Amino acid sequence: MIDFDSQARAWDSNPVFHQRADAIAAAIQAAIPLSPHMHALDYGCGTGLLSFPLRDKLGHITLKDNSAGMLEVLREKIAAQCVGNMTVVQADLASEGVSLSPGPSPQGERFDLIYTSMVLHHIPDTAAILATFNHLLNPGGWLCVADLDQEDGSFHGVEVDVHHGFARETLQSLAEAAGHADVRFTTVFEIAKETAAGTRAFPVFLMVARKP
Repeated sequence: MIDFDSQARAWDSNPVFHQRADAIAAAIQAAIPLSPHMHALDYGCGTGLLSFPLRDKLGHITLKDNSAGMLEVLREKIAAQCVGNMTVVQADLASEGVSLSPGPSPQGERFDLIYTSMVLHHIPDTAAILATFNHLLNPGGWLCVADLDQEDGSFHGVEVDVHHGFARETLQSLAEAAGHADVRFTTVFEIAKETAAGTRAFPVFLMVARKP
C-alpha cells in the first residue's frame, strides 16, 4: 500500500500533479455543462488539486478522502484562500460503502456531479464503487473518472497491490452494469515515467457517464 499520509506535505510540490489536475479539470469543463447550482463530490480528493480549478464553476463541493494527512493540507489551503464552497470529510466509500436501497442515503447525500482522479485503480472492487457512485448521483447527474489505461504494472511497480490501469471497454461495461449511461472516453494527459525499459508515457483517460 502507498502511504499517502507521509506524502501529503510534499504532494503539491510535484508540478506533474498540477499539470495533470489542470488537464483533467479542463476536460471536465469541456465535457459537462457545469453550473453554480451543482453540488459535486470529489472522491479521493487528496490535497484538492482537481477541485480548486473547478470551484468557481460549481455551487458546492464535498471533498472526501481516507488520508488524514492529505485532508489536513487541504483544510489549510481552503482556509488560506478563504474558499467558502468546499466541505472536507474523511471517508472511505470503498470500505464503508453506502446503503444501495432505494431512497435517500443515511447521510441524505445526493450529488449532481462526482469526479475522481487516479483513484479508481487503488480501489479493489471496481464494480462496487461504480454502483456506489451511481447511488449517490441525482437523476441526470454526471460521473467523471480519470485514470490510467491498462498497463503491465510498470507505473506503480508490480509489488504494489493496485489495478494496473483499465481497459476502456471493460470499464465501460462495468459502468453500464452499475447503472451509468452515455459512457464515453477521451485521452486527457500523459504521464512520462522512468521504468526499467527507459522513459515511458502512460496515457490518462477521462471517462464521462450520466445517471439516467
